Amino acid sequence: MPTIDVVILTPHGRRLSVLLRRVEGGKSKERWALPWEAMRADESIEESAAHIAAEALGSAPNLVEQVAAFGDGRRHPSGSPLSVAFLALVASGAPAPVGGSTAWFALDDVPALAPRQRAMLDAALQALRSRLEQSPVAFQLLPATFTLSELQEIYEILLGRRLHKASFRRALQAAWLVEPTDEWRSEGRGRPAQLFRYAPRKRRSTRRGVRFEDVG
Repeated sequence: MPTIDVVILTPHGRRLSVLLRRVEGGKSKERWALPWEAMRADESIEESAAHIAAEALGSAPNLVEQVAAFGDGRRHPSGSPLSVAFLALVASGAPAPVGGSTAWFALDDVPALAPRQRAMLDAALQALRSRLEQSPVAFQLLPATFTLSELQEIYEILLGRRLHKASFRRALQAAWLVEPTDEWRSEGRGRPAQLFRYAPRKRRSTRRGVRFEDVG
């Protein structure tokens, strides 16, 4: 029976983290895996992915999307020859799941996974990054209101590089993706920062991708 595997990602500080589930077994070495289940006959694959993610998190994620099918012979915890990988995104500030069987791991500190699941994690991250300039997917990693600095930090985490602040804000303004609120938040010793919300506006011209300039 094919499996449904879900790569659940969220920002923790300036690092992107993935949710893993402890593998129960008799071996002394601790093992971890992406949340997965065998496909159910009474559910679509999308419904299965949504309930796997919600069960692992304790609440529904902001986004669940299919990444790809994997049937390349690489080992999977279930032994199944076929798996379908999904990407799920959770807003920053997500608490640690309750129960002790799951935990967040920074992507640069992920324990060894079964080869097929490692390939799924890499593919999900690549799919997420490839969409940044064509889709506002980064907003799925933010709460309902946020500062522009917090938004820029999310893009920097996903892209793996620092962005030029003024260029980032010009590109954001040109894309018509956010609008200011009447709320402000203190950010250290400086002036309070205004909070924004995701509010894309329709444009007459063909939609352009949002491109950001790196720090020189």
